[in-house]
Amino acid sequence: MSKCEECIVREFSSLKALNKDELVKLAGCKTSRIIRKGDVIFEEGENVNGIFCIKDGVCKLTKLSPNGKDHIVKLVTKGELLGQRSMISDEPVHLSAVALEDMEVCFIPKTEVMGFFDKNNQFSMNVMKTICGDLKEADSHTVNMAQKTVKERLAETLLYLYNTFGKNEDDSLKIQLSRDELASMIGTATESCIRLLSDFNKLGLIELVGKKITIKDISKLKKISE
Repeated sequence: MSKCEECIVREFSSLKALNKDELVKLAGCKTSRIIRKGDVIFEEGENVNGIFCIKDGVCKLTKLSPNGKDHIVKLVTKGELLGQRSMISDEPVHLSAVALEDMEVCFIPKTEVMGFFDKNNQFSMNVMKTICGDLKEADSHTVNMAQKTVKERLAETLLYLYNTFGKNEDDSLKIQLSRDELASMIGTATESCIRLLSDFNKLGLIELVGKKITIKDISKLKKISE
């Protein structure tokens, strides 16, 4: 693991406000972990008592619905932090985090982070801005779920996966979600998701090879998603 002052997480998260001395202190209290694909980082209702810095990899944040199914709320990638909201609110986490691929993370205890929160105003502001950004994103997601059709949401989600996480050498989406997971993201039944993917495939918008999805016509997907 590299030093905290050289880490990608510092460049893209609230931690960029910490000075050198604070980063040295941070490096002394963090614990580094390797999370394997499919492993749980934390579960809904758990007291995490700190934050996770994602150095590498992608995880999904899920919420258990009343019918017992997990709904994917968000995908989180390297450079981001997990657990800020529950740490500030002093509540158990309201989502579960599961690795979609092998991950490299660091855990920082709440006592240390809150010490920075009390002494570094810019760090405090950065944390608050991040939480506000998450709320804004949640509002937009709620509106999309209410106003857009399943077809529009699927097109939008495929473009999100392409633009955010990129593609493999064979041009397929780098993040491979199961059909259940994709259906969970767009808020529909798995059967409906499979049927729409087949329709997109027939129209030449995407190509399906097993679990792999390749985007073939970005402009048409954009028109459908709008």
